[in-house]
Amino acid sequence: MDATTALLLIDIQLDYFPGGRMELVEPQAAAAKASRLLTAFRQAKRPVFHVRHISTRPGTAFFLPDTDGVAFHPAVEPLPDEAVITKHFPNSFRETLLLEFLRHSSVSSLLISGMMTHMCVHAAARAAADLGFACSVASDACATRDMAFGGITVPAAHVHTAFLGALHGTYAHVADCDTLLAMF
Repeated sequence: MDATTALLLIDIQLDYFPGGRMELVEPQAAAAKASRLLTAFRQAKRPVFHVRHISTRPGTAFFLPDTDGVAFHPAVEPLPDEAVITKHFPNSFRETLLLEFLRHSSVSSLLISGMMTHMCVHAAARAAADLGFACSVASDACATRDMAFGGITVPAAHVHTAFLGALHGTYAHVADCDTLLAMF
């Protein structure tokens, strides 16, 4: 595993799981894959950064402060020595210390996993690439939900594929966990 590659786990929080306020499609499967990545990075003693969203926008229905929904899923619970970045916007870099932490750790590339594919994962990967980081996104360690617009509902699988397809090549290398772990 490359010494300059860090794992960025985005918003794998309880509100996205069954019983949460914004349940996604198959979040358990994505969390299990993210857990595999986390184990590999820990074993290789590579940097890990956990991002958590806490909503501060009025009218927001999930990730509310001081609720169980903002807790990390047990499969990816941070260790005491792992960085936790709290954000209030979809982009993990906006008004956070993430960039400073990455630079301080001499990180030049990121392996990204998390939720929701179409929002926070997409925003972070694009921002990271724009900031000069080489990015990879673990396609099977991300999850999203069905989306509706203009009277049309798009199934989560199609949303997931479309947003990962938009990232692949220009902003990130997108592949499954096994492929990415074999590369690092």
